[in-house]
Amino acid sequence: MGKKAMKIISIIIVGLIILLLIVCINHQVHLKKEVSLRLPLGQMVEVGGHNMSVYMEGTGDATLVFMSGGGTCSPILDFKSLYSLLSDEYQIAVVEKFGYGFSDIVDKSRDIDSILEDTRAALTEAGLTAPYVLCPHSMSGLEALYWAQKYPDEVSAIIGLDMAVPEYYDDMDINIPLMRVASWAANIGITRFIPGISDSDAVKYGTLSDKEKEIYKAVFYSRTATVTMINETDRVKENAEKVNSMGVPQLPMLLFISDGSGGIGFDKETWRKIPMEYIAQVDGGQYIELDCPHYVQDHEYSKISENIYEFLWDLLQTGH
Repeated sequence: MGKKAMKIISIIIVGLIILLLIVCINHQVHLKKEVSLRLPLGQMVEVGGHNMSVYMEGTGDATLVFMSGGGTCSPILDFKSLYSLLSDEYQIAVVEKFGYGFSDIVDKSRDIDSILEDTRAALTEAGLTAPYVLCPHSMSGLEALYWAQKYPDEVSAIIGLDMAVPEYYDDMDINIPLMRVASWAANIGITRFIPGISDSDAVKYGTLSDKEKEIYKAVFYSRTATVTMINETDRVKENAEKVNSMGVPQLPMLLFISDGSGGIGFDKETWRKIPMEYIAQVDGGQYIELDCPHYVQDHEYSKISENIYEFLWDLLQTGH
């Protein structure tokens, strides 16, 4: 290789290093400016020597525990459009798993037992007691089903918000290396230069105030593809197999099923068929199809809340 070519390559490398330094410095400056926006919205409780975020509002005869899908950076704000319509009648709790929202980022095992025990401990530390009505979105459906399998007395019902069931993961292509690249890009601040990337469905379609949208975006830039999220995704197929091996729990269950859009990798027919076949195995199980993307709580919050009221009224009145 000639000297001229070597010189050009050297200039390119130096240029890239300078560019990355500028990106990184810009990210750190913004993180410092956003400190006040990242103050916890709920209470912080200690679980296993680390801090977990639990948000609560409302009172009532039932406690609804909202559980976020994989990679949802701000569960508290993601669910707000929905739970704000329910907290007049029910106790609401949103648990932010490690690596999510205002909870600590920890590099630890994310097998299904560890995830569940963290959630149970966080709720107990926050002063809540079972039984709970679990409201999982997407991947946390596995945790909710496992909870009902392992501790049936603690779960009075499951309300699935386009929740995952084990069969979804049979043939799902999970690209961990790509997640690690996304994590690297987020950690140095490249994501700040991608237009609209922080505009989640909660921001675009929900009922968040302008201030809450600012908070959501600030959390996004500090909680994108965290190592905890990656560890969780890396174990999800194994977790799904364990949940599947324990059978289908028999308890009141209502599934809200999206049209499969929103970049989840399934066509509409397949996305709907899998949970319909699952709920058919639940005695008295119900489902409602929604013509909206995967983050149903940010699109059809009014319709979902109305159906939740009806479902829970029947549950509380009749006990089934």
